[in-house]
Amino acid sequence: MSFDRRIKIAPSILSADFANFGAECRAIEAQGCDWVHVDVMDGHFVPNLTFGPAMCAAIRPHIKGTMDVHLMIAPVDPYIDAFASAGADVITAHLEAGPHIHRTLQAIRGAGCKAGLALNPGTGLDAVAHLLDLLDLVCVMTVNPGFGGQKFIESQVAKVRDLRALIGDRPIHIEIDGGVTPETAPRVAAAGADVLVAGSAVFKGGSVDNPAPYGANIRAIREAAEGALAQTVAAK
Repeated sequence: MSFDRRIKIAPSILSADFANFGAECRAIEAQGCDWVHVDVMDGHFVPNLTFGPAMCAAIRPHIKGTMDVHLMIAPVDPYIDAFASAGADVITAHLEAGPHIHRTLQAIRGAGCKAGLALNPGTGLDAVAHLLDLLDLVCVMTVNPGFGGQKFIESQVAKVRDLRALIGDRPIHIEIDGGVTPETAPRVAAAGADVLVAGSAVFKGGSVDNPAPYGANIRAIREAAEGALAQTVAAK
């Protein structure tokens, strides 16, 4: 996967039809998404239990583009190779999930994947500066991790803006996860985010048999974000 700062929409399959994951992945890609986001939760680090490496391996043949695997689990290190073998392109671990995040990021890169770092809403940017050389993506959680459909936390927009300044010209994506809609996407895009994870906002109103609403929802989020980004660039 090559690097660019264009807006990318990454639907979270946490909001998809669990009985039809393969078809759902094909549907959202056909309707214009850029990445497929897989939220892995362990019932320990976060209060929910979702998917494992076997499910990622099962859907990988149905995904033509980037499979973006977000590990909301602790510990992380024992599972990196399994998710890499399952076909993950990006593996994101939480700064809060273990004491040796530098080692975890090294292991993700060593497994042949792009390395992501996720930050909970209450986590600051102090540690990020010391990890930049190991990062391909920083995921700013704009809800508390664990469940879809939560309300966007406004205070994180300033964090995104500060993170964008910290990253500078480095080829590191800023991803937003939580509460992304056509109403909130412009604010994070203007602040510097380029990967927008959306669950219910993408899947609402559609189905495998009626995927057109997926496309309409993806376009609405993308157009809102790109419009705000264009205004920000023009104002500089």
